[in-house]
Amino acid sequence: MSTEDKPPQGRVLIIAGSDSGGGAGIQADIKTVTMLGGYAMTAITAITAQDTTGVHGVWSVALDGVEAQMRACLIDIGADSVKTGMLGSAALVEIVAEGLDSRARDVARIIDPVMVATSGDRLIDEKSVSAIASLLIPGAALVTPNAPEAEVLTGKAVDGVNGQRRAAELLLKRGAKAALVKGGHIPGRVLTDVLQTTDGEWIFESERIETSSTHGTGCTLASAIAALVGQGVAVPDAVERGRDYLRGAIANAPDLGHGHGPVAHNWILKNQQD
Repeated sequence: MSTEDKPPQGRVLIIAGSDSGGGAGIQADIKTVTMLGGYAMTAITAITAQDTTGVHGVWSVALDGVEAQMRACLIDIGADSVKTGMLGSAALVEIVAEGLDSRARDVARIIDPVMVATSGDRLIDEKSVSAIASLLIPGAALVTPNAPEAEVLTGKAVDGVNGQRRAAELLLKRGAKAALVKGGHIPGRVLTDVLQTTDGEWIFESERIETSSTHGTGCTLASAIAALVGQGVAVPDAVERGRDYLRGAIANAPDLGHGHGPVAHNWILKNQQD
């Protein structure tokens, strides 16, 4: 049986930056994919000096270094899904898109368009936004913006379920196969996420967990979905199971640091040991 003929093996190539504090970025991605039974590979785009209180320094990896990491993983091991995180420049988005188009054209892409910080500050410039919209969203198996990111991508207000639905529809029109517009930034006791695919719509509701341990939640959810999709799970089911994993990780957060703490990526193991 050739590699191409094998069933999904859960191989996930993660293209994102490193978080030295371990709560978000590549570190959160690896922990999540591993906990959910996948095999994590990485193409690191930037190194950060980061903790629960903020980002204290960023050092970008050379574009040819990012491309070389992607090439090495895809040629030798291959991938069943790809997850992208923050991509800091239009040139980097172009390199990533070219690499995926040439070596992973048929691999499911989970695009987490990291664009807006918790504070509301924009993290990338307009050229990078345009590059993500034109090069990575078309053909994506799933794009996972929060409400502010959905507003940036669509130019429409996203302040409730109707706005989330409208944004998801626009992202599908722009070529995504599915869009999950997250509601964590929208006030309310009930947190609502809206998923639309080319096959239909799903509304996910859950009680909001009041906590300051929210660092890396977007990375964690997108990576959970990528791990499950990489094992052959359909997108709607992967979203539901990914949300359940994230809620458990938030509920069991270890209360570390002096700012927005990390979630407990290993909560499943701890629950098994109890």
